[in-house]
Amino acid sequence: PKRTQFTMAGGFGGMPFDDALWTNGPRPGGFYQARPASKAKPAEPSSRTTQPIVTGTSVLAIKCSDGIVMAADTLGSYGSLARFRDVERLCSVGDRTLVGASGDIADFHAIKHMLGDIETQNAEWDDGHPIEARSVHTYMTRVMYGRRTKMNPLWNTLVVGGFTAEGEGYLGYVDKIGVAYTDSAIATGYGSYIALPIMREAVDTNPNLTVAEAKPILERCLKVMYYRDARSLNRHQIGVATADGASITEPTSLETNWDIADFVRGYE
Repeated sequence: PKRTQFTMAGGFGGMPFDDALWTNGPRPGGFYQARPASKAKPAEPSSRTTQPIVTGTSVLAIKCSDGIVMAADTLGSYGSLARFRDVERLCSVGDRTLVGASGDIADFHAIKHMLGDIETQNAEWDDGHPIEARSVHTYMTRVMYGRRTKMNPLWNTLVVGGFTAEGEGYLGYVDKIGVAYTDSAIATGYGSYIALPIMREAVDTNPNLTVAEAKPILERCLKVMYYRDARSLNRHQIGVATADGASITEPTSLETNWDIADFVRGYE
């Protein structure tokens, strides 16, 4: 059989040569010319948050026989400056779960977005299963530990509480490196030093403490915090989770008495 001769002028069998077919290679009969490697712009070094900027102080919570009670003030401190006085650090997840946060406010907003995604996914499933406090607590332990292992932690300490399907309260703690536990009384920040003893005494004295009885105890602790914690504010919210659902009050203030200041000595 007769072979078709290829020529640069006429292509195969006299057909014209189409350059578009060879845009990424050499022309027939030519040599492939390797392109010089492009000098990519060096990437910016990755950065991590090394310290929180705007922060919130303690979160207090007590597990009761008929639910849980959680409290936190509304101050966002910029270092030692009481910069933002209307920062809400309690949020609800689902119908019967509350989450409170100490630490970086911006990171807490990121966490709220994550929890909002959980609510959206649960609504899309529409299988009749509510979001349980135990599930939220477990999820946040994985999130916090996962971010810690990437050396990019969320600078928060979280308290997760709610009323379970078994008819009892649930109260859990998780910090920025994933350390987690459950307890009947939990306080974060400076409150773990000066408020937690008051709360534990109340729980040990009355193991069947009710939500109505726990509220005045937390209000007393908030007042002690305002007296002694320089990063606290006399404006707070109290959240309650019971069989009837979860609710968070509007910010309120407590009546204080600064006559006690006359007894403070040694700081002149």
